[in-house]
Parts: sequence; structure tokens; C-alpha cells
Amino acid sequence: MFEEYENKKRKQIAGMKSLMDYGMGILILLLGLFFLFRLKLGNIPINERLGKPDMLEKVFGGFCILYGAWRIYRGYQKKYFR
Repeated sequence: MFEEYENKKRKQIAGMKSLMDYGMGILILLLGLFFLFRLKLGNIPINERLGKPDMLEKVFGGFCILYGAWRIYRGYQKKYFR
């Protein structure tokens, strides 16, 4: 009976962590896409203030896309207790 409770608890925790990984992965992925393609979004106020994106913004956008994709993959795998 105790083992069933522990398995149920671990499954609930894994589900919540997976949901958090999906959510954070999507947000970080969208942030990376924004940094890479913000000039193509049209006339938004941040483009007027910052101007043309430099290499640092493009590299940061690429890292955000990679990290966001890794978070989504980690949420899909659900290997939290192994």
C-alpha cells in the first residue's frame, strides 16, 4: 500500500514537472524566435529604440531556441527520478 502511494506521488510530481518544462520551453523558444526575427514583426516600438539587431542578439536568440527545445524534450521524456 505504501509503494502504491509512493508511485502515485512520483507520477503526480513527474506530471507537474513535465507541464512546467513544456511551459517554460515554449516561452523560452518564443523569446529566442523574437530575438532572431524581431525586424520582420513589423513596426513595433522596440525596433525603433534598439535599431538593427547585432550579432550578440542573434547568438542569444539561437541559444534560447536550443534551450527551449531541450526543455520541451526533457518534459516529453519525463525521466526525473532515474
